[in-house]
Amino acid sequence: MQAAISCQQQQEQELAAELSPIEARQAKLLQPLEPSIISPEKLDYARQIIEKDKAIKPFWVNKYKNEAAKNWDKFYKRNETRFYKDRHWIEREFTVYKADQELRCLEVGCGVGNFIFPVLERNPTLFMYACDFAPHAIELVKQHEDYQQGRCSAFVCDLTKDPLTDTIPAASLDVVSSIFVLSAIPAEKLEAAVRNIKEVMKSGGMLCFRDYAVYDAAQVKFSSNPGQSMLDTNLYVRQDGTLSHFFSIEQIQSVFEQEGFTTVECDYVHRETINRAMDISIDRRFLQAKFIKQ
Repeated sequence: MQAAISCQQQQEQELAAELSPIEARQAKLLQPLEPSIISPEKLDYARQIIEKDKAIKPFWVNKYKNEAAKNWDKFYKRNETRFYKDRHWIEREFTVYKADQELRCLEVGCGVGNFIFPVLERNPTLFMYACDFAPHAIELVKQHEDYQQGRCSAFVCDLTKDPLTDTIPAASLDVVSSIFVLSAIPAEKLEAAVRNIKEVMKSGGMLCFRDYAVYDAAQVKFSSNPGQSMLDTNLYVRQDGTLSHFFSIEQIQSVFEQEGFTTVECDYVHRETINRAMDISIDRRFLQAKFIKQ
């Protein structure tokens, strides 16, 4: 296994030497994620940093949780379509989108459409619903040159309180994607969001999930200044007021399975990012899963 990883790293280094820094980074982002290979020593270090953190004052905790949607809307007004790159890796990691058949799908937390438009382009028989709780994000999706009413329907929805069945027929969807979305929701509201999603999925429908995992480098960075950004266990607030939750396998499996889903796969995945200017490596740790509605 170690020899295979070393060979892969050597090939990546040879490829990077032929590309500009930007091209090399883009090429790496398109490669499949590896199983989590963070060493026990690094995990212990991350655990020690995080365990020293403490939550900010209750007033601010409640304020940030209650204003989550408003702060994400401000984010999209400020950044518009400049912040995210199109997610062309979706079909590689979630092969259900490659199926040569008519699919009715939903992207929750669609942002400005960086997931939906690459998928629609590659799958001419697929119809995509797309929702986000930031109205400005939905406006940007509808302004996209590839937005077509016959193939996509974008709408504003807060998964924790707005019934998806107000817009989407119950038990009608083949696939739902949740990509870095549930991390923006406080833990006490996750069950309501998953239950809401379940209502619009067919029996046997698949939910594709990727999000931030515990002991990710970003969580360690948050906790490096104790008492500054922690709202709750594994939940943090960024400087712009948006939230970021870091999931464990046990937590996310429990939430979905309690709501009637079967776990197909659920694993930590890893990507090492190199900061050449500072000569350091940064371990990004994500959680990737597939769940089937019973």
